Amino acid sequence: MKQEIKKKQIAILGSTGSIGTQALQVIAEHPDRFEARVLTANSRWQLLAEQARQFKPAAVVIANEAHYEALREALQDLPIAVYAGSEALCQVVESSEVDMVLTAMVGFAGLPPTIAAIRARKPIALANKETMVVAGELINSLCREYEVPILPVDSEHSAIFQSLVGEVSPIEKIILTASGGPFRTFTREQLETVTPAMALKHPNWDMGAKITIDSASMMNKGFEVIEAKWLFGVEPDRIQVVVHPQSVVHSAVQFADGAVKAQLGVPDMRVPIQLAFSFPERLQSSFDRLDWFTMHDLTFEAPDTERFRCLALAYEALDRGGNAPCIVNAANEIVNRAFLEGRCRFLQMADVIAETLDRASFIKQPTYEDYLHSDQEARRLAASLL
Repeated sequence: MKQEIKKKQIAILGSTGSIGTQALQVIAEHPDRFEARVLTANSRWQLLAEQARQFKPAAVVIANEAHYEALREALQDLPIAVYAGSEALCQVVESSEVDMVLTAMVGFAGLPPTIAAIRARKPIALANKETMVVAGELINSLCREYEVPILPVDSEHSAIFQSLVGEVSPIEKIILTASGGPFRTFTREQLETVTPAMALKHPNWDMGAKITIDSASMMNKGFEVIEAKWLFGVEPDRIQVVVHPQSVVHSAVQFADGAVKAQLGVPDMRVPIQLAFSFPERLQSSFDRLDWFTMHDLTFEAPDTERFRCLALAYEALDRGGNAPCIVNAANEIVNRAFLEGRCRFLQMADVIAETLDRASFIKQPTYEDYLHSDQEARRLAASLL
């Protein structure tokens, strides 16, 4: 008699964003394996209501409390608990029914509920890179204390993770691939004139606006360098960013004997999401496969950190240590939004981040409260510099 597999109950923090919606596609593809137990959103209450009607979670949370009544009314005919506010985000992940938490929120806001989930001993499928950028040392310490695994969802970190499975030898080098974004071949003069509409057209990946802009400036790759340091225990000088425009090689690991293991695939975030949900098992999927006979060219080149200064700033923040990455992240969230709204030029983003990093209070060994204060201080500074 075939034994029935218990469905994994997943809380998705940020279900209406790019990662969250693709995670729900994975759950829909494997209804016998996964269930959406909790869905949350920041402000998009209409889409959250639609998702709740389709997936029937036990609870939903809208972080923006102004939308609570509208969401509650939209779901009043269903047995779904409706909550609002940032505190509720932290509380719902602590439910004994939740088996895994996918942190797909964007920005610093993902840090408090991730910490709450770790303290509740929930395995983390990590898509909110800012959590590790801002507080990687703290997160690692908490994961050790509460014996909680982190399964990376970023395609690059998932590729590194997959390349390390079964290996016992130390890492000689991480090769972190980058598409180069839409402006890879632009001169500095051309970069002076780019618009938000141009920056939002990523050549390979379908992502949310914030991450797409970060990809265009290469700050996203800088954050991934910081994330890789904390996830894999590798010093920054052993993390090499390689521009690979085709986005087929998602990242690689080089070992002491010179061998390199890489993970390849089509650019589809559902693949690393599904693996994080099912690891160590690989589930069948309907996702596209690589066509080896149409990949005529796979190219690799060094990044230009003068044109794309944000990548250099991320390495600088890592070198300074302490709360410096937190400062850079906060300033970047401010300039990213300002650029999208037409209040900041593309190249000006790096200038504001650099000046904020120099002016903000430096703390060598920050506590959680220090991160909160640093985030607020850096946001104020960056906003004033604009």
